[in-house]
This record gives sequence, structure tokens and C-alpha cells, in this order.
Amino acid sequence: MIRARILPILTVVAVIIGVWYLAAMFLNAPFEQNRAERSGETLTFTEVIPLTMAQQRPVLPAPHQVAAEIWDTTVMKPVTSKRSLIHHAWITLSATLLGFVLGTALGIALAVGIVHSRVLDKSMMPWIITSQTIPILALAPMIIVVFNSVGVTGLLPKALISTYLSFFPVAVGMVKGLRSPETMHLDLMRTYSANRTQTFWKLRWPSSVPFLFTSMKIGIAASLVGAIVGELPTGAVAGLGARLLAGSYYGQTVQIWSALIVAAIMAGLLVGLIGWIGARVNARMGIMEVAA
Repeated sequence: MIRARILPILTVVAVIIGVWYLAAMFLNAPFEQNRAERSGETLTFTEVIPLTMAQQRPVLPAPHQVAAEIWDTTVMKPVTSKRSLIHHAWITLSATLLGFVLGTALGIALAVGIVHSRVLDKSMMPWIITSQTIPILALAPMIIVVFNSVGVTGLLPKALISTYLSFFPVAVGMVKGLRSPETMHLDLMRTYSANRTQTFWKLRWPSSVPFLFTSMKIGIAASLVGAIVGELPTGAVAGLGARLLAGSYYGQTVQIWSALIVAAIMAGLLVGLIGWIGARVNARMGIMEVAA
């Protein structure tokens, strides 16, 4: 059973790595050919391939170059070093988690208000949807500049950008979750003379828990994106966004790709953690997941 699940994943990973190597060879080959022409040399196909895999500043670094960079900047460097990806990942993670907590709380609060107030449903929901049409790359610098003007720097402005991205999936998911109880169950609560508060805690909230954790998995990934984007317009010297900026300034594509891969791994771990917690909570509440 486990092998049947892992084999397709390994197959996809192998295909991605194979395509990555081919793309690296294709994109890096013109540089080696041009350099050989300037030197009056002629390179054969078999001579070009190893050269494209070992360039210091390749157009597209090969997977083994990115893996070596990640190993060097995570295992071989002290955690306190400014070249350590663990150090930069922790700075980005702190903004991600704070923004995620704020975004989740805001999303739940908005969903509760929308479900229980017809006025909020008609007035607030369209604005929530419209808010996500604003490009975050345009909004992030404005948030940073406004907070810098009042002396607020560091973690909070980045966390607010993460909040902006993460509250939307939670709000939408929770609205659907809080409205998921059937009319028959709501009528039964009225038969028991339950008030709104009792109906919320005993029926609506338990029914919305699966929707909440599904939305939180989307929200935590969006929060990480927001934290990285929030580091870009500030000229930050720490964080994964800062590593991306430094790599782009100095043409260090290997550094850029290593930061991207670490961000992807971090996102996968965070989503997996939320999913694991959600599965345990659902099982404890008696909500069984349908087997695939």
C-alpha cells in the first residue's frame, strides 16, 4: 500500500529532475560555445555537456549544483551565520507564522460575522473577494512604506502582508463550513430551543472544522509567499527574500534556486503539518476521511 503511493511520487520526481538536467544543458550550452569560439576552439557535444553542468553562474543551475549549495548553506554553515539558509529560513518562517495566525483569526472572525449577519454577507463578502484582485507586488511596497513612516519596521509589516494573503482562503472556507449543516439539523436545534450561540458551538463549528483545516493548508502556503514578497521591497538583509534579492543583484543563480527550493520544502512541511493536525482533530471528532 505504501509502495503504491510512493512509487508515483518518485516517478514524478525522477521525471522533473531529468527534464531539469536537459533544460540546464540546453540553456547553458550557448555560453560555453561562445566562449570556445572566442578562444578559437571547437567543442564537441560530449565536451559541452560536463561544462554546462559546472558553470559558476549558469543560466539554469543543474540539480546537483543546487543540492550542493543547500548542503553547504545548511549543514556546513553555523546557524548564526548570515550565509546559513537555516538562519534566513527562520526569519521568513517567523513572519509566516505570525501572519498566518493573524490571517486565520481574521478569516474566522469575518466568516462568523458573514454567516450571522445578512448585512455583512451582502456588504463584506464582495469586498473580501475584490481585495484579492490587487497584485501583492504592488501592495507590499505601500504597506512597508506606510509602516516605516511611523517607525514600525521588522517583523510586523511582513506579517501583515502574509495576513493579507492568508485570511482570504480561511474566510471563504469557513463561510462554507459554517453554512454546511443541513436544514434538518438546524431545525432540530430550534426544536431543542437552542439559541444562536449554542447552535454555533454545538453544530456550526464542529461542521466547519474540516473546512477550516483545508483552508488553513492553503493559507499557510499563501502566508509564506507573503512573507517572502514582503522582504523584496524593503532591501532586507535577512530572510529567503533577501537571499533571492542578493542572488539577483550579483547573478548568483545557484543561490536563487537554493533559496527557492528551501522555500518550497518549508511550504511542503508546513502544509503537511497542518494536514497532520487536521487529520488527528477530525479523527478525534469522529470525522472519518474517505479512503482514496
